Amino acid sequence: MKKIYLISSSLLAGLASASPALWAQEPSLNGANTAWILTSTALVLFMTLPGLALFYGGLVRVKNILSVLMQCFAIACIVSLLWLIAGYSLAFGAGNSWIGDFSMVFMASITEDALSGDIPLSLHAMYQMTFAIITPALIVGAFAERMKFSSMLIFSALWLFAVYIPVCHWVWSSSGWLFAKGLLDFAGGTVVHITAGVAALVAAVVIGKRNGFPTTAMPPHNMTMTVTGAGMLWVGWFGFNAGSALAANGNAAMAMLVTHISAAAGALAWMAIEWIRFRKPSVLGIVTGMVAGLGTITPASGYVGPGGALVIGLSAGIICFIMTHLVKRVWKIDDSLDVFPVHGIGGVLGTILAGIFASTELGVFSGQGFASGINSMGEQVGVQLLGVVVTFIYTAIVTYVLLKVTGILTSGLRVTKEEETIGLDLSLHEEDGYKL
Repeated sequence: MKKIYLISSSLLAGLASASPALWAQEPSLNGANTAWILTSTALVLFMTLPGLALFYGGLVRVKNILSVLMQCFAIACIVSLLWLIAGYSLAFGAGNSWIGDFSMVFMASITEDALSGDIPLSLHAMYQMTFAIITPALIVGAFAERMKFSSMLIFSALWLFAVYIPVCHWVWSSSGWLFAKGLLDFAGGTVVHITAGVAALVAAVVIGKRNGFPTTAMPPHNMTMTVTGAGMLWVGWFGFNAGSALAANGNAAMAMLVTHISAAAGALAWMAIEWIRFRKPSVLGIVTGMVAGLGTITPASGYVGPGGALVIGLSAGIICFIMTHLVKRVWKIDDSLDVFPVHGIGGVLGTILAGIFASTELGVFSGQGFASGINSMGEQVGVQLLGVVVTFIYTAIVTYVLLKVTGILTSGLRVTKEEETIGLDLSLHEEDGYKL
């Protein structure tokens, strides 16, 4: 080993004394970065299947568990194919400021040797596919127990192209207009959480309340399943946030650290509020607070330090708890599994706080702790607010239109009252999740 080291040192010394032109080489694949993003890709898919599916499945009534699992599984399949056909190309193709182009339709131009930076282009496409999968799957929690399976499939497919892909291009494509303005969204505060949360709120309003809401108790049927899914989400989120560095480096490590801190802080904050208010801390409360902490740190995870993460996590637990009560008890909106107050509000809060707690010490900024071309916290927060408002309004309007169109195509979004009473497992899938 020592002999090899000496030979390598001699070679490096020779190169160092040679002409600088020798160093001007084509980008090459980085094995360490590739290995980490391969792992992160698996972790993000793990968040949906089985993480989110189990988390949501345990929260519904027993007669609807298979319907939720089926919806998450089917979304993973259909989004994967749509991403192949044109989704990735429209999201990340050069195009213009608003949408990509068709240069990578059916991923025809993505060869084994093609690179995105120093990782395979095919890996970047696959990694981003897992984000596209989980975003419409999150919306399932809003209309759980009452939406037709056919309506869910059509709506999810249309929503991917009309909402997720354009916003993804605006924020994460180098040609996107919000990217150009300097919006800080490291892993999906606007792209994933605000779009899913707002779509969930609109869907809950348009589809209407479950029969019996809010007078009839509808407790989760299996909290063990929910906690299992929550644990998978927590672990998978490291791929979601730390993987978004697209490298195995200090930025990824810090993103992982702050993600964990925010999750823990959010969980404890939610638990503490319940303990004070209801005299008993609940398992549902602590896992929901964890998800709130994770969702809120997501846009800021690559830009803030541990102190900022602590404040963000605590804020998430408190504010998302208040919003959950407001949506269901004050506004009487049946967002079945609290998608908007947890993910939507968490995404809004985290996107704004990213502009406030951005740290110059992390080495990921252009010089002053802000995006390139931005020179003050006020200016950065202004860009963050612009991203939040535009994403919120655009998602709300387009989602409403898509739901109406889907309702026409499927002769109504909801199952019948009788089918809802029987449960979607039997009425739509002819299976009994409890007996199986």
